[in-house]
Amino acid sequence: MTAAPVALTIGEPAGIGPELAAMAWDALRGEVPFFLIGDPAHLPAGTDWVEIAAPDEVSAQGSALPVLPHAFDGPRSPGTAQPAHAKGVIAAIERAVALAACGKASGLCTLPIHKQALQEGAGFGFPGHTEFLAHLCDTGDVVMMLAGPDLRVVPVTIHIPLNEVKIALTPDLLEARIRITHTALQTQFGIAEPRLAVAGLNPHAGEGGRMGREEIDVIAPTLDRLRATGMQIAGPLSADTMFHAEARTGYDAAICMYHDQALIPIKTLDFDRGVNVTLGLPIIRTSPDHGTAFDIAGTGQANPTSTIEALRMAWRLANAAT
Repeated sequence: MTAAPVALTIGEPAGIGPELAAMAWDALRGEVPFFLIGDPAHLPAGTDWVEIAAPDEVSAQGSALPVLPHAFDGPRSPGTAQPAHAKGVIAAIERAVALAACGKASGLCTLPIHKQALQEGAGFGFPGHTEFLAHLCDTGDVVMMLAGPDLRVVPVTIHIPLNEVKIALTPDLLEARIRITHTALQTQFGIAEPRLAVAGLNPHAGEGGRMGREEIDVIAPTLDRLRATGMQIAGPLSADTMFHAEARTGYDAAICMYHDQALIPIKTLDFDRGVNVTLGLPIIRTSPDHGTAFDIAGTGQANPTSTIEALRMAWRLANAAT
């Protein structure tokens, strides 16, 4: 059975989201059925688009970008965020989640939002997209995975100062991140027996305690408990030897202790094709791994590669689940 089309939310309309939507349709027409939720007034001039009333009207073979219209207050203003857009941006995300939750959309791909504009215009009280989606789905812990052609990484701690990482890194947090990743690799990526590689926190994985005890006191005991349940886990490993080509053949995902430890290798390997996948939600969610890029919005210079890959990923995951 073929999955329903993917919902693509326009994100901050003053950023590069609208032009990425149009570029992605040109690239994926005939390959990935998707539709845009947002205000078509913010699409680039000359965009060939067609209004739809429901997702089941979408055909990947159509010549025009299918749009489920959602009017935004405020003018079109590429490069300059408008707080007046905020309520519309939020409502579009809510609508997409509802469609995905009831199966009318097979998954959700989100274009970048601008948190300051959302806070100023609508009192948005979430750190970002991911936390808002978890709230809408009434889900507790969720995991950010960055996935590219050659590597999947999961940071255990994300947007916190480096000097707070060892405080935040608890056995419970580490175990939860690993369990959610393991389950998602099985259920969404179709890997029956996932192989995980877990980095240490300190240089050389602590060197037996000489460079820190987090590996001994937190990481290794957690991994031992999970191995006892049958999981295939290597680690704690020295992070500086985990990401060369031969090492990457030995695992399906790398669990890293902090943001840059995870994101530097994947962005170095393939900056443009990294995709953000949210694990632990009851719906499929992907997004391109970049921001609103106000400095080039409306100029036609945006690179659609990450958006194209995010839509492809959502479609692959959706069909693997059908």
